[in-house]
Amino acid sequence: MRHPENHSNGPMSVALVTLFACACAMSVANVYYAQPLLDALAHDFDLAEAAVGGVIAAAQIGSGMALVFLVPLGDRLPRRRLMLAQLAALVASLAGVSAAHTAVQLLIGMLFVGLLGTAMTQGLIAYAATAASAAERGRVVGAAQGGVVMGLLLARVLAGGIADLASWRMVYATSAAMMIVLAFILGRYLPMQTMPPRSLPYPQLVLSMFTLLARDRVLRVRGVIAMLMFAALGVFWSGMVLLLSAPPHGLSHTAIGAFGLVGAAGALGAVRAGSWADRGHAQAVSFLSLLLLTASWVPLYSAPGSLWALVLGVVALDLAGQAIHVTNQSMILRSGSDAHSRLIGGYMLFYAAGSGAGAMASTWTYAHGGWSAVCALGATLSGVAGLFWTATKRPAHADAHPVLPACDRVGRA
Repeated sequence: MRHPENHSNGPMSVALVTLFACACAMSVANVYYAQPLLDALAHDFDLAEAAVGGVIAAAQIGSGMALVFLVPLGDRLPRRRLMLAQLAALVASLAGVSAAHTAVQLLIGMLFVGLLGTAMTQGLIAYAATAASAAERGRVVGAAQGGVVMGLLLARVLAGGIADLASWRMVYATSAAMMIVLAFILGRYLPMQTMPPRSLPYPQLVLSMFTLLARDRVLRVRGVIAMLMFAALGVFWSGMVLLLSAPPHGLSHTAIGAFGLVGAAGALGAVRAGSWADRGHAQAVSFLSLLLLTASWVPLYSAPGSLWALVLGVVALDLAGQAIHVTNQSMILRSGSDAHSRLIGGYMLFYAAGSGAGAMASTWTYAHGGWSAVCALGATLSGVAGLFWTATKRPAHADAHPVLPACDRVGRA
């Protein structure tokens, strides 16, 4: 590979697409390493079980801050230089978590890991979308999103394995070393990109993300669909832990984390959704995926008595969810806009809201109604997403992206 100035005039190489996918996987994994380590963290820092959840909350707060304050910088600064600077800061944050001696140090370190891990992940997706030609943008974004899915799934397994062999501190020390290697690889192979001669001041840049939300109908519609879909996924994954840890299954936390890998087949199968969107089939993929999302709750309802039904439901749920996610991003990034980073940031705000609300609703619902109530809630959210898509579906030409202010269109072809 070499340093191409711009990929908009030709197809992106398989090697570069793979690099974007792997970099996304390694970046997003940092945000989720702590989930299987909570017991060890509670013991080392003398935290109550109720309080140790603050470690995850700190990382998620950092993730939300990244979407608003860091991800939009990709539309203002040279992306390659920005990625490398964020990687350097991420390495320092991971080292800080590994060396933390007080709960306050741990929480601050986790906030910065969430901040920078999310900024890297979403920045890389926007980078890939901008570097790709319009005809292959869905395929490239789908591959990058496939990397994110694998990072999410493998983070828990990798963290548990390293912690069992050494300690939780070694998890973050190992990740810091991996990020240093990634920095050298990205520094050598990331494509150079031409930046506009003028750019918005930073405060106006951040505010313009919310202007895009107000003006871009595609972003709003696909964002609401994503919010409902990720709420349904959050309902399932949070409720599944409670289901599998109780009789008749009684699985350990390690086994539950590894069980999540069964969704990889479905999630990776959804990578093709980006290619179909490139060919003009985005609405057809949306319809079939939303239908499958709702139908997946039928086998999931039988999960208390059958792990095979659970496996089938998980594969269907992840296939549908990731196909919708990839198609959403393909549609909102369809234009050759220089606002890709802000579009990604705005879209992922819907993801954050849906995931958080779904997780909280799931535990409350399970406590009051059991697994059947969780399935009813998930199916309802999935069905509402389908009804919303039906009510807002328009011909592709009607969903053109809005014209941004002149100061935000400098350098656009």
